Amino acid sequence: MPTLVPVIPESAPFSAEQRAWLNGYLAGLMSRGPLDAVAAGRAIAAAPVANALKPLTILFGSQTGTAENLAKKAAKEAGKRGFAATAMDLGGYTAALLAQEKNVLLITSTFGDGEPPDNAKALHAALAASDAPKLAGIRFSVCGLGDTNYVQFCQCAKDFDARLEKLGAERVSARVDCDLDYEGKFTAWLDAALAALARGSESGVSSSELTPPAAELETPNSKLETRFSKKNPFPARLLVSRNLNAPGSGKEVHHVEFDLADSGLAYDAGDALGVVSQNCPELVADVLSALACDGEEAVPAPDGTTVPLRRALTEFYDLGKPSSELVALGSLVPAGDATTSPRPAPHHVVDLLLAIPGAKPAPSDFVRALRKLQPRLYSIASSPKAHSGQVHLTVGALRYEKDGRARKGVCSTFLADRAVPGETHVGVFVHTNKSFRPPVSGDTPIIMVGPGTGIAPFRAFLEERRATGAKGKNWLFFGDQHAATDFLYRDEFLSLQTSGFLTRLDLAFSRDQPEKIYVQQRMLANAAELFAWLELGAHFYVCGDASRMAKDVDAALHQVIERAGKKSPAEAAAYVAALKAAKRYARDVY
Repeated sequence: MPTLVPVIPESAPFSAEQRAWLNGYLAGLMSRGPLDAVAAGRAIAAAPVANALKPLTILFGSQTGTAENLAKKAAKEAGKRGFAATAMDLGGYTAALLAQEKNVLLITSTFGDGEPPDNAKALHAALAASDAPKLAGIRFSVCGLGDTNYVQFCQCAKDFDARLEKLGAERVSARVDCDLDYEGKFTAWLDAALAALARGSESGVSSSELTPPAAELETPNSKLETRFSKKNPFPARLLVSRNLNAPGSGKEVHHVEFDLADSGLAYDAGDALGVVSQNCPELVADVLSALACDGEEAVPAPDGTTVPLRRALTEFYDLGKPSSELVALGSLVPAGDATTSPRPAPHHVVDLLLAIPGAKPAPSDFVRALRKLQPRLYSIASSPKAHSGQVHLTVGALRYEKDGRARKGVCSTFLADRAVPGETHVGVFVHTNKSFRPPVSGDTPIIMVGPGTGIAPFRAFLEERRATGAKGKNWLFFGDQHAATDFLYRDEFLSLQTSGFLTRLDLAFSRDQPEKIYVQQRMLANAAELFAWLELGAHFYVCGDASRMAKDVDAALHQVIERAGKKSPAEAAAYVAALKAAKRYARDVY
């Protein structure tokens, strides 16, 4: 018996396009429930209709919410084109379920050193196993999200794409790997993938009748939600930018506040804020000098308009790691000779220019070979219930030296050095991350591990729970270098602890004693109580550095469960997997 999907009846007062979109949208809504509910929804008997919709499953592997948002966008667009589309989180999704699918789109980011995001790890491992099910009969296409600054660019997407094919699935449209400026490539991929999946469909709905121009991939109500977005950031007035570190600290972390009044922007604790930045004027001057330009040369901006070169380099183009297009731009290739070894890869654009002082590309050719300057995402450090009309961030100013040149974080030092509180307006937008939220029930206990700037979302969580009268216990692990200079938000957290709202506060200041102590060691020292909280249903959260801290905390969590729970390593791994599947273990790592 063919799989039947619930549909809006033809007798309903909608046009064919509206009916198709609503069917896709409702199917997407069903995906937010448990997998068994989704399966049950698919089996609902529906009256036969002439225009049967083609089922489509859109899977997403997402660490910060971008892939999830794009999957929902894809589901709504697919609904316009004659598909009953279901957007599904890979967390808890099994290889056996995948084997039952017919049409699949997979959108995934890559995390850390080429690893799958947390919610995609289980399926990634299952498909790589020797006993993975055959996937013959599945038609698929994969879209990867990544950052070319990392060596393992879009590796998770490449893994899924290759493995699906090896297991017998049919690739109907080529995989696309998207850099940070993903909108154009994603739109083109989705258009091609949906067209390929629609070919050969027995659906009575003509895809040509429902397909809008590729550039119009937005939901019917998207323009009603807010007029400000990543494509059109809100010019928020900077209210506060103050250093949270005491004099003598080796770090510089700023508490930043923006005014969102009259913006229409809404956020929840756990979301991130996109911030539009500008390059350092001194760096722009160095690049202009290397190009032998005065900055008044007319060059194309990313939107096709013409602007002076200085403005283009300040506001629109990335002067960080050179793109492959720039490295390959004629005489800019930094080769060695017969007696010297090849020059090392340039760290920044200015390094490439200075390495070959005789090369002077035309300004227009130069900017065309640069990447677009991307907004930076920061975990939000406030609850809208505690700070109406405002949004707060915790931003570490990045400064270091390499190859004899001072380097600066683009956005962090823009906010710390050049943006003026009360005067400067900065473009911002909300980046939703529904996978990192406080528990729905205020009675649920939470454990938060957030050293350094990783404290940001937990300040928001605690403000949110206090504002809503949550009764659940709260346990915070925080760490940094020195208690005297680096205890971020010290007075706030000590006050919460004194009042009893912050049930436990465990601190790890690594350099206040001869032997370095980190948050993961504090976890192990309190293994019995931590495990007891987990057994009572606590949610476990981690925010901060992905490459070291998050891995060490994850390893410590496994050890806590082994020791206090008296479990084998395999049993502890299964326990952690169950926490993730139940959405009780969430990470916001970078």
